[in-house]
Amino acid sequence: MLLAFDVGNSNIVLGVFQDGKLLTNWRIETDQAKSADEYGMLINQLFAYENLDPAQVKDVIISTVVPSLVFTLQHMSTKYFNKRAIVVGPGVKTGLVVKYDNPKQVGADRIVNAVAAFEKYGGPLIIIDFGTATTFCAVTDKAEYLGGTIAPGLKISSDALFEKTSKLPKVEIEEPGRVICKNTISSMQSGLVYGHMGLVEYIVRKMKAELQEICGEDKEVTVVATGGLANLIENGVDCVDHIDKLLTLEGLQIIYCKNKRQPK
Repeated sequence: MLLAFDVGNSNIVLGVFQDGKLLTNWRIETDQAKSADEYGMLINQLFAYENLDPAQVKDVIISTVVPSLVFTLQHMSTKYFNKRAIVVGPGVKTGLVVKYDNPKQVGADRIVNAVAAFEKYGGPLIIIDFGTATTFCAVTDKAEYLGGTIAPGLKISSDALFEKTSKLPKVEIEEPGRVICKNTISSMQSGLVYGHMGLVEYIVRKMKAELQEICGEDKEVTVVATGGLANLIENGVDCVDHIDKLLTLEGLQIIYCKNKRQPK
């Protein structure tokens, strides 16, 4: 079995693969204060709940945008699974040609998503990840990662309204059903959700045009969305072709196969 970690700023998504197939996955809170032992015991409890044997884990792979957790999870992997984890970063084979000015600056999650999306849908394509930040990544039909756009995510925007204003409350992120709203909570939800939908449509439209300038006008650009709020935003836009909630985990499994033989 392969144990994969997708470590985001807000959540860690874990997945267990057997012979290339995802057996199960979990989402836990990212906590930089947790020790390797705390993470190890928590993961053992998750394994026990699913009747999985930790001894069957043959390898571990980690993608993280939280550098401070690399040592913690690496130590946890060594102690609880007796494996030194593969950490996605420079030197790890991905199959992509990264055209970023400084490839080391690209978030590991963005590369992992691009690997999975290109493997599943081909190119050219745009990958949108609705996480703590909302990221847009462009990949050509020749597997070239060009770069993209980073915008504040819905939760960041909501928190900023609450923290930086005196009277605005904290609100749930959900559609209010209208943009002419008659109370403060609905008005904030409208601005957050529908404003983000507008942002998505505009950036995708511009990015498609730029991609077609590079790849050719005849090339159809596929748009893939992932992340916890993908479904909410996709309901109000016409530019998303596929929702793929487990894209990052699948990308980690693909990258593992490119760097080591398939675990049994």
